[in-house]
Amino acid sequence: MWGGHAQTIWPALYAKRRLHAPAPMLRERWTAPDGDFVDVDRQVASHPSRPLLVLFHGLEGSSQSHYAQAFADWAAEHDIHLALPHFRGCSGELNRAPRAYHSGDHAEIDWLLQRFRTDHLAAGGHKLVAAGVSLGGNALMRWAGEHGAQAARSADAVASICSPLDLAESGKAIGRGFNRQVYTRMFLRTMKPKALAKLAQHPGLFDRQKLVAARDLYEFDNVFTAPLHGYRDTDDYWRRASAKPVMAAISVPALALNASNDPFVPASSLPTAAEVSRHVALWQPLHGGHVGFAQGHWPGHVRGLPDAVGGWLLEAAGVTAAAEVSHHG
Repeated sequence: MWGGHAQTIWPALYAKRRLHAPAPMLRERWTAPDGDFVDVDRQVASHPSRPLLVLFHGLEGSSQSHYAQAFADWAAEHDIHLALPHFRGCSGELNRAPRAYHSGDHAEIDWLLQRFRTDHLAAGGHKLVAAGVSLGGNALMRWAGEHGAQAARSADAVASICSPLDLAESGKAIGRGFNRQVYTRMFLRTMKPKALAKLAQHPGLFDRQKLVAARDLYEFDNVFTAPLHGYRDTDDYWRRASAKPVMAAISVPALALNASNDPFVPASSLPTAAEVSRHVALWQPLHGGHVGFAQGHWPGHVRGLPDAVGGWLLEAAGVTAAAEVSHHG
C-alpha cells in the first residue's frame, strides 16, 4: 500500500483489528488524586500471575480504537492481562474537573502506573509493561525520562508507538496541506464539542469565541489545552511537554517505534541514537504510516503491530517462554 496517508487511513478504517473472537472487557472507575474519575477497561488473563500490559491511547482514542482492539487480540492470544486507562473525557462520559488531557501528562501516567503496579503485585502478579500510542506514547516517554531510575518501580519496560516526540515539529506538520484538511478536521470534530461541554460545566474557563474559531490544533491548544494544564501558550506547551529532550534520562528498557513516512511525525524530528539513553531502542522503518503497519492479504490486518511491540516488551521485561509457563502454572 503506497504512501504514508494510505498506510494511515486504510488500516484505521478497513483492516482487520482482530484475528480471534473478542474477549470480554470489564470497566472500572478509579478516583483520581484530584477527585475526578478515570475509566479503565480491562481484559483479564487466565491467572493473576500473568504479565500485565497497560496501554495508553492516542489523541481522542479509546478502547475501541483500531490499535487498542489489535492489542486486546494479541493479549488474549498470549494470555496477558490488558488494561486501557482512558484519558480524561475519552471514555464516553465527560470528566468532572476543569481539565482534560494533554501530550505531556506524565503526572497522570505516574499515578496510574503506580496503582496498576500496586494492584498487580497485590493480586500475585509479576511483570508490568506499558505502551503508549501517539499522544499516549509521548506522555509515557516523558514520564520515563522525568522519573529516570525510579520509573522501574512502576514498569519493567515501556514503548511508544508513532508518537510525536517533538511536539512542535509534529504540530507544524499536522497543520499543513492534506494533514490540515483531513486529520486536523477529524480531531477538531470531536475535540471542540468536548471543550464546549467542559465550558458549560465550568463557565468562564476559556474564551468560547476563540475556541469556536480555532482552525487547527495550534489555535485549539492556545485557547484550551495549554492554559487548562498550566502552560503559557501552545509554544510553551509543545516545548515543555515533548519527550525527546528527556529521553537521554530514560533508565528502563524502552522502545520508540516511528515509521519514517508517518504524515504526523516528520522523519527529521525523530530522535537519534545520540539523543537517547542506552536503554532506548529506536525502530524507524521506512513504511507504516501513523499507527498503520497493515499486513496480510487484502484487506489486511493490524495485528503485526502488537505482535512486534508486545513481543519486544515481554522480552525486555525478562518474560521468557519458560517463565510464562511457570507463572501460569
